[in-house]
Amino acid sequence: MRSTHEKPLPINFPFTAIVGQEDMRLALVLASIDPTIGGVPVMGDRGTGKSTCVRGLAAVLPTISAVAGCPYGCDPDDGERHCDTCRATPPDLLSVGEVPVPVVDLPIGATEDRVVGALDIEQALLFGRKRFEPGLLAKANRGFLYIDEINLLDDHLVDLLLDVAASGEHVVEREGLSIRHPARFVLVGSGNPEEGELRPQLLDRFGLSVDVSSPTDLAARVEAVKRRDAFERDKAGFAARWREEEATVRARIVAARDRLEAVEVADEVLEYASRLCLALGSDGLRGELTLIRAARALAAFEGLADLSGDLVRRVAPMALSHRLRKDPLDDTSSNVRIARAIDALSAAAS
Repeated sequence: MRSTHEKPLPINFPFTAIVGQEDMRLALVLASIDPTIGGVPVMGDRGTGKSTCVRGLAAVLPTISAVAGCPYGCDPDDGERHCDTCRATPPDLLSVGEVPVPVVDLPIGATEDRVVGALDIEQALLFGRKRFEPGLLAKANRGFLYIDEINLLDDHLVDLLLDVAASGEHVVEREGLSIRHPARFVLVGSGNPEEGELRPQLLDRFGLSVDVSSPTDLAARVEAVKRRDAFERDKAGFAARWREEEATVRARIVAARDRLEAVEVADEVLEYASRLCLALGSDGLRGELTLIRAARALAAFEGLADLSGDLVRRVAPMALSHRLRKDPLDDTSSNVRIARAIDALSAAAS
């Protein structure tokens, strides 16, 4: 029974009720099916549903098994990534429960202590105990860490996120404390590119990238306004009307995760992905890896047993657009360059 003093959970605009922005929604779904794809920056104009989409994602994500009472939500089946406390507890004594996937907001103005955690001052003053108060990185473990206006994030926090993203864990050494805890999360950012670009080192860590814009179709704009107005007038009722669609997406994500490893990837599809990356001059091998992982997640989401070149082409813009070198003599968008490369490969194969 909910305590009378406990704040009710906020009702977010339903993920499936967002009008248009299919690429943005698809990128988030693919990252939730296979977190190894990496994070997703969503850049575009204000008022295009970026924050709404990310916050609505939480409602369609299936629950996960976690060690009860663990502030890091340790996976009971992954002992190698347990926190110090869970690692020191015999497995048969760990209590397990189902919890929602965390979707944690990291505000632009957050202090480093709030992000990484710090000494619990109350415990220290009242009882003389050195107790660690976990930060946002800990709370986001096994979930999503969302940063609005990520292109305005302070450099020292960007460096911190890069370190954690590379290792999947965070080490805190401060005030006489030495804490090591898991911090594996999908980083999702949003922002307006007119206010500044992302640092190249951070952009390279993202698996997918999506550019969004305001809808130009009159009917779509009208429908978006109608739905938002209906939501603001009756949030609970509006959310209830979309509950079935939300449950359908959740069931598809669960099924996709179960069949992900069984999706067959033929050598010719791998060769096609590499040819496309070579044609575009993509640096390193992250382009191919992300391209294949995203296409495989899409195949699993659509219930397909084999990966096809068509699926690779569908995810290519979001997997490769942020990995292309800028050509001062070519001011066309990344997506146009990708479409040209795809057309050229198709013409060469025919």
